[in-house]
Amino acid sequence: MSLDLDQTTTETQTATVSKAGLSAKQRMRRHKALVYTLRVVLLVAVLAIWEISCTYLFDDFYYSKPSKVWNQLVVWFTQGTSSGSIWVNISATLQEAVYGFILGSIFGVVSGIILGRSRLLSEVLAPYIQALNAIPRVVLAALFVLWFGLGMTSKVVTALVLVFFPVFFNAFQGAREVDRNLVNNARILGASRWDVLRSIVVPSATSWILASLHTAFGFALIGAIVGEYTGATHGLGLLINTSQNSFNAAGVFAGMVICTVLALTAELFLGALERRLLKWRPPAQSTGATAV
Repeated sequence: MSLDLDQTTTETQTATVSKAGLSAKQRMRRHKALVYTLRVVLLVAVLAIWEISCTYLFDDFYYSKPSKVWNQLVVWFTQGTSSGSIWVNISATLQEAVYGFILGSIFGVVSGIILGRSRLLSEVLAPYIQALNAIPRVVLAALFVLWFGLGMTSKVVTALVLVFFPVFFNAFQGAREVDRNLVNNARILGASRWDVLRSIVVPSATSWILASLHTAFGFALIGAIVGEYTGATHGLGLLINTSQNSFNAAGVFAGMVICTVLALTAELFLGALERRLLKWRPPAQSTGATAV
């Protein structure tokens, strides 16, 4: 009789836990559905206000409106642009941004971790890094066009510079924030500098580095467009510049829309990569980071 009572109690508790888990999942789904619905409503409201105000209150020659931007996108994707196929221009900008993002991230992570673990080297180079970071990027883009020409190289270098500094500072801070007790314990157990760097420093700095990569691709895209804006033969920056010079506000907004789509796509990819690489974190911290 006692065994039957214990079994019944266990089954009741299991059922209660299952219902609670199911209820939590349902609340999470409803919350996500509410968030996505409100996002769509907000976007539709903004576009509607823009369309109506520029139809009846403001001159759409200067401010354009969503219908004109849509028509411009249709023309670009069906008939092409003044500088060739829209896909050629998107491909040029995307290649420049990706190359600059990869190179800038590598240089930023390596140099940030090295200087983060070397106090003397960081103190010597700190003023020079701050001085380089203070140089306006538009000036650098103009210099890179003079040095490397109108081809892809000048745009990649511009994107690299914009990516390097945020990644460097995050990697530097992440390397500095490593728990000293872990490092000391590892050294007591006979770990070499390389072992400490590979097993403790880099994993500890991963959260900082991945956080910087979310904004780094946006900077890479900006660098590529700024470089194209300065001088190029293809690219979204060239399309935006051409539209501005011809007083085509719809073309400027259309270029911005394409750039936004590229940046959001990269953000989704980086978010998935971050979740995959940071599975080792406690669930509460992962959930909080995702919510932010």
